[in-house]
Amino acid sequence: MQKSYGQKKVILMFLLPAFIVYTLFVVVSVIWAGYYSLFDWSGVGEKIFLGINNYKQLFTQDTVFWTTVLHTLVYTVICVVIQVFGGLLFAIFLSRITKFRAGLQTLYYVPVVISSVAICQIFTKLFSVTPTGVINALLSVFNPDLLYMEWISNDSLSLIIAASVEGYKYLGLYMVIFYAALIGIPKELDEAAIMDGANVIQQYRYVKIPYIRPVIIANCILVLNGSLRSFDISYLLTKGGPGNSSELMSTYMYKQAFTSMKYGYGSAVAMVIVAICLIVGFLFRRFTERGGEE
Repeated sequence: MQKSYGQKKVILMFLLPAFIVYTLFVVVSVIWAGYYSLFDWSGVGEKIFLGINNYKQLFTQDTVFWTTVLHTLVYTVICVVIQVFGGLLFAIFLSRITKFRAGLQTLYYVPVVISSVAICQIFTKLFSVTPTGVINALLSVFNPDLLYMEWISNDSLSLIIAASVEGYKYLGLYMVIFYAALIGIPKELDEAAIMDGANVIQQYRYVKIPYIRPVIIANCILVLNGSLRSFDISYLLTKGGPGNSSELMSTYMYKQAFTSMKYGYGSAVAMVIVAICLIVGFLFRRFTERGGEE
């Protein structure tokens, strides 16, 4: 009994700092945002109580917000495809090679440790039109008209470009997680699959991928939540433009609160973002749990 109590004390001792930090910086912030969302406030002066009028305006009158919701969903799908499935493919590739593995691991992980500002500057130069960037210079070899192709300022492509850049930046992070899961698969499973006559593709399809399914689900949830509240890459690269073509919920919230000085309305947008993240995460978890039981 005393030993069990001592173990619980040790566990609580390690959990308490994280719990305190999470409460102060997440829970308290959400509560304050919920409070401010009930007011019309510019950040200075008197707050005017509006009740749920900010939410009524958001849901019934603000068409731009619903456009940002759609953009965020598209952005999230692209990030999931690149970071989860791309990360898994790169991890499989690394687990199959023996030479230069450490160097490739480092190379793939470099974008993760580079700041978002630097990444956006790199891609701004790559997609540049004047002066001609590397992308247009290479494409012009096949089609001279592509020398003047607009990418970041193209309202049809800006959202895809921003999502692809974010996917590229964090792909290495999920690759490392998947790689650790793949090398942790028991050798006995591989040997049993080979003895049953399974080829390489069948080993991954029927043995390895199902074995690391919990890791795949966990990574999907991380990417979903990260992409739904993504801000830095989109804002630094396109600033939501041109027009509102690449505007996300988070960048829209920032502009309402800190550019238009509508702190109450911006807080209402923030609360909706929190609710959407929770709902999507819960539904995805329920869906994957039901699929696993079947």
